[in-house]
Amino acid sequence: MSVRLNETTTIVDRVVNFFVEHEDLRTKQWFLSNAPGPLFMILGAYLYFCLYAGPRYMRDRKPFELKNTLLVYNAVQVLLSWVLFYEGYKGGWGGHYNFKCQPVTYESDPISMRMARAVWLYYIAKITELLDTVFFVLRKKQRQISFLHLYHHTLMPVCAFIGVKYFAGGHGTLLGFINSFIHIIMYAYYLLSAMGPKVQKYLWWKKYITILQIVQFLIIFVHTLQIQFQPNCNFPKSIAALLTFNAGLFTYMFSAFYVANYKKEAAAQAKLAAKKE
Repeated sequence: MSVRLNETTTIVDRVVNFFVEHEDLRTKQWFLSNAPGPLFMILGAYLYFCLYAGPRYMRDRKPFELKNTLLVYNAVQVLLSWVLFYEGYKGGWGGHYNFKCQPVTYESDPISMRMARAVWLYYIAKITELLDTVFFVLRKKQRQISFLHLYHHTLMPVCAFIGVKYFAGGHGTLLGFINSFIHIIMYAYYLLSAMGPKVQKYLWWKKYITILQIVQFLIIFVHTLQIQFQPNCNFPKSIAALLTFNAGLFTYMFSAFYVANYKKEAAAQAKLAAKKE
């Protein structure tokens, strides 16, 4: 029994030491970046509110309109996404980075620090995006709070925290770079939608945002998978494998969402049109 306990303790110590030894000292003291505890508390409160407290509070109440709040929120998200895309371009993907293999540089030169700050800001952006779900609850839009929505909004801040804490730069940042570009379009759509029915009737292109998201994850899947076939690439292959798995899972989930929501809707409309004829 004591031998097994010692072996378990040794394994735990190795895991702990690995994470301590590999943390990025440049970002260690940045806001919400030193330890995962505060983030997990935020995510715990988020899930509790969205799954239990919020729906219970709203049960016998009329939905909040939140028009002005949504206009401001979505405008801020468009601006934030644009800043992240620009910083990702200037900090690496605009010419400094290699698309085939880009190791993490833990240097403090201006370019490396620019990307590190962009990774941290992306992490903060993922936390602010939890408000997407909060607003759904307050507006009694429970049907939009799917498993995919909750999984995506819960997992992304965790992935972003790992990026800030250990890999604030390098190959994995392409996800945030592309994702920020798509979020410019997505939150612009939400901004226009929040302006009311007069504008909403022109927003026929929502499904193409989902297509862009699927393409995004396919690109990341290929981009991270190639690392496994490059023995001389110094980007951690275990992290690349996790990114590949995550991208593959999101590709499947978003594709299933697209088929369930848009393909069936198109089929129903075609059937209705046939009846009218």
